[in-house]
Amino acid sequence: MVPTREKSQLMSASEIDRTLVRLAHEILERSHDLDRLAFIGIRRRGVPLAQRLAQKIESLEKRIIPVGILDINLYRDDLSTVGPKPVVSATEIPFSVVGKDIILMDDVLYTGRTIRGALDALFDHGRPSRVQLLVLIDRGHRELPIEARFIGRTIQTSDTEIVEVKFQEVDGLEKVLLVEKV
Repeated sequence: MVPTREKSQLMSASEIDRTLVRLAHEILERSHDLDRLAFIGIRRRGVPLAQRLAQKIESLEKRIIPVGILDINLYRDDLSTVGPKPVVSATEIPFSVVGKDIILMDDVLYTGRTIRGALDALFDHGRPSRVQLLVLIDRGHRELPIEARFIGRTIQTSDTEIVEVKFQEVDGLEKVLLVEKV
């Protein structure tokens, strides 16, 4: 783990919630057939993002959006630098992705490599009709031609900075931080 120091708080719990409400409305505005819509969260922090957005849409539209969980550890292109044995958690997609309009979700979009791995993992489960990307934070610095359709907030960062998203479900607290490598 790289030692870091906190530079600033980018989002509070209430700002995260307001952003998710806006994103839920954007999804509804851009979705033509809610019966084909499904969310897949990239394990770890993409999962609470997908679950919360499904709940918000359910409260707005009175319909359930299926949510799946995607583990991409075996699809990473940096597998040899992660550790000698990657920790593999279960992928849980309790519906067929074939013909679905999938919104793939993650907390932070950086180089695009995580999303490339997620697409490989997703397509091993079938061929959706469309895949769009939703991220809470887009911090730039892409190494691959990957772009999010739904973005909570765009933050300009340097290569020495890291965006840390903290969700209650995973971390026991709720905020987005900008930290710097020391």
